[in-house]
Amino acid sequence: MPLGLRGKKKKKSKETAPLVEGEQTDAGGGSVPGPPAPARRLVFHTQLAHGSPTGRVEDFSSIQELYAKIAGVFEISPSEILYCTLNTPKVDMERLLGGQIGLQDLIFAHVKGIKKEVNVYKSDDSLGLTITDNGVGYAFIKRIKDGGTIDSVKTICVGDHIESINGESVVGKRHYDVAKKLKELKKEELFTMKLVEPKKEFDIGPRSKAGKSSAEKVGTGRETLRLRSKGPATVEEVPSEAKAKAIEKIDDLLELYMGIRDIDLATTMFEAGKDKGNPDEFCTALNETLGDFAFPDEFVFDLWGAIGDARRG
Repeated sequence: MPLGLRGKKKKKSKETAPLVEGEQTDAGGGSVPGPPAPARRLVFHTQLAHGSPTGRVEDFSSIQELYAKIAGVFEISPSEILYCTLNTPKVDMERLLGGQIGLQDLIFAHVKGIKKEVNVYKSDDSLGLTITDNGVGYAFIKRIKDGGTIDSVKTICVGDHIESINGESVVGKRHYDVAKKLKELKKEELFTMKLVEPKKEFDIGPRSKAGKSSAEKVGTGRETLRLRSKGPATVEEVPSEAKAKAIEKIDDLLELYMGIRDIDLATTMFEAGKDKGNPDEFCTALNETLGDFAFPDEFVFDLWGAIGDARRG
């Protein structure tokens, strides 16, 4: 789509060659590498958002593996977990766990609560809601636009998981598939959604003192664990404020032009363009990385502008 610690050295001697501490010599006097350094152990703390003791999880590389670890700690099924938030037990869409977790972050798992069936009259082409998903098959409502069709239905809330539309299950679908299905519904007709609320604190009684104090803890680590759909997780530096803002802007552009929100996709786009010198180079890199998408030219130029803003700080 191009447009136009290594240790201190031992003292030298006449009889031996310089060696590094931890190295051994073979029969011929050469050095033999010592054993490799042990892998870094990353342990995260977790709670159920509606209240629970604090558990520990480690050794995971994907969202699916993380959910399985959390489920094992609290003896529930992984399918009960709707999504996770970082450093708050509230249904806060600004703190959703995405592809990165700060090494000091506290993970709160929101599990299935009350089920409800809602009839909605589609009076407009747009329902006025933004949908995202947890990466393992559950789509849920991320935002509700003030004054929109869904805003008038008070039983529908941010954080609700969409289980089915007009009797057809959408479990296992990505957020853009669910959004497309809602968009294709006929105007001026009723449709039915089955929703699942995340379990609230009052469902089981007061939160423990430990839960409250932990909820106030905010991650301050300067590194994050980046989860990937393919390949192992990696520890990376926390992105700069300018980079974080650029990725957020790209995510907004994805919603504006493509009708989807995907922070991992936005991050991939930023990485593809951060070291490119002009829009053509960026387009080529974008094609090589995300060639399956048909991005309009206006969208690409706006992406390039967001990346340029980040490079200028």
